Amino acid sequence: MALILNIDTAVETASICLAKDGRLLLLDKNKDQKDHAGWLHPAIEAMMNETGYKLTDMDAFTVTIGPGSYTGLRVGLATAKGFCFALQKPLIVINTLQMMANAATENAVELICPMIDARRMEVFTAIYNKKLEIIVEPLALVVDEKSFAKELALNKILFLGNGSKKFKSLCENKNAVFTEITADASNIISLSELQFSKNQFADLAYSEPLYLKEFYFHR
Repeated sequence: MALILNIDTAVETASICLAKDGRLLLLDKNKDQKDHAGWLHPAIEAMMNETGYKLTDMDAFTVTIGPGSYTGLRVGLATAKGFCFALQKPLIVINTLQMMANAATENAVELICPMIDARRMEVFTAIYNKKLEIIVEPLALVVDEKSFAKELALNKILFLGNGSKKFKSLCENKNAVFTEITADASNIISLSELQFSKNQFADLAYSEPLYLKEFYFHR
């Protein structure tokens, strides 16, 4: 049981939350994707002030490692690693797609497929069952009308996330169900608490964003 600050800047709406013993204490969000970097540290400071906790009180820091916005991933991971290095606290990393799937477990009939928009007709995606066990490993995928045909032939799949709109326009399979459910840092809580209880911590020195496809710097 732990006091954990959870950070997600991987998707359009950034969010942070403070959780104690797996219970949400406070959640804050920022919908301006271009301002995640400027918003994050003041938001964390404000959350500490409001809850009466200090960063030194944290037992661990958790961050979504990716996939997602390249800039957002670097902002979140740099912040979490900075706190962990400075305060000698453990780092927990959570796959963004798993966080999204966790938001939909109560609504899914069988499988869950979160999708993050990766521009054009490409998405970052994976398939999980309701226990959040991986059925299809996270990947970057150019969607078409045949995407996940094998899985849809055998299962009802709940699709969510901003990338699912692309697939919805192509998919006519009756086993495909689409939802507007959105995830935030509160959907990290149960995942980070479980990892903390199992001492499943990331390597501070070598943790890098999970981009899922090659990242290129534009000159």
